[in-house]
Amino acid sequence: MASTATIQPRSALHKARSPGRPKPCRARVVAAAATVSTAATTTAMAAAERTRAPAASVARMKSTGRRAASVASMWRQVQGSHDWDGLLRPLHPVLRDEVARYGELVAACYKVLDVDRSSARYMCCKYGKERVLEEAGVAGAGYEVTRYVYATPDVAGPPSTSSWVGYVAVSTDEMTRRLGRRDVLVSLRGTVTQAEWAANLMSALEPARLDARGAHPDVKVESGFLNLYTSSADSGGGGGMGSCRDQLLREVSRLVTSFSKDHPDEDMSVTLAGHSMGSALAMLLGYDLAELGLNRDASGRRVPVTVFSYGGPRVGNAAFKERCDELGVKVLRVANVRDPVTMLPGALLNEGTRGFLAGLGGDRYTHVGVELALDFLRLRDPASVHDLGAYVSSIKAETCGKVPNAAVDGSRGGVLAKAMEFVEGQRAVAFAWKKAALQMGGLVQTLGMI
Repeated sequence: MASTATIQPRSALHKARSPGRPKPCRARVVAAAATVSTAATTTAMAAAERTRAPAASVARMKSTGRRAASVASMWRQVQGSHDWDGLLRPLHPVLRDEVARYGELVAACYKVLDVDRSSARYMCCKYGKERVLEEAGVAGAGYEVTRYVYATPDVAGPPSTSSWVGYVAVSTDEMTRRLGRRDVLVSLRGTVTQAEWAANLMSALEPARLDARGAHPDVKVESGFLNLYTSSADSGGGGGMGSCRDQLLREVSRLVTSFSKDHPDEDMSVTLAGHSMGSALAMLLGYDLAELGLNRDASGRRVPVTVFSYGGPRVGNAAFKERCDELGVKVLRVANVRDPVTMLPGALLNEGTRGFLAGLGGDRYTHVGVELALDFLRLRDPASVHDLGAYVSSIKAETCGKVPNAAVDGSRGGVLAKAMEFVEGQRAVAFAWKKAALQMGGLVQTLGMI
């Protein structure tokens, strides 16, 4: 049976999801000081008008039609320069295509991962960097893979064997012209191995300690994700090249510096895309790059860092979110409202907690960024709620504001509508039980019982 898919406005989802959910942030413009000269004031006001949330510019692009709007003409908005204001409701076609495109580049990680236990390349990529995208079915993606990335969780014992979790790539000259900037891409898969699952269950918050001066001890992240990001091994698939963090920081900063030197007139972006666990790693990397100032090009200009998260969990506390906002790390969370992973960790105590539980105090998990909410479920495949392929299909469907599977005219439509109403009722009951189980699990984790 076909899946049902909608992209719903946040107002429509408010009743279905936990109350008190934070509203997406909005760009703010600071007015020019009254003490400047009249000419300077006029200039400052004009500059402020240009940097205001781009509602007018987005409206102009929409009014001129899809053909006039291109990635190159609005790439900064697509990358979140104004927190996607005016692009989500309804979903702008250029943003839709870009979110789907990055999702497919993450899906490539699953297609080329060797999961055959008898293979000599078990938990490594089956192909070399030169042909991996072609073998993954995205030959025309317009990127050149420059490095493979490995992670080594040590939660199940001493770190030993590393697993391939994704790749770093850079846009080709042709793709750069289409995108309007040189794009450095990091693509990261979700959980596969038992050690990775074990890391995901380590839900205690601990200080990130990724800033060089230790100036932000209040910034805390999930201990399992941090372990996966920072642990290293001297042997295994990673070739003794250090932790996942070391590999990523070295390669991304190398590409930013190298291409900005060779092409000083080009604009540049850093895009971090991940699914599930991979989105958590992407979040940590985005914060890390900005905190260390490694997103600066050869001339010292700040290169925008954007995270596209697909079915991603919460990663850190409120201080982590606030610091990401201060550093200008932009995050678009593509989240299916039926996907339990997006409710974890902190299913019980989180940014939306109200009432008695809110009085317990202490750190609580907080989502970062702006949410693009989806609503889909394949009735014959409940696990599809977290499937990356289903996420991408839902985005491509472009059903924003439409009712999925509209009833057929006549009596047949009436029967179908009643059948769907019954299924929805059964599904609502099942989802309520699932949510209750998640909340109990969140409480157990919060109390440190596991």
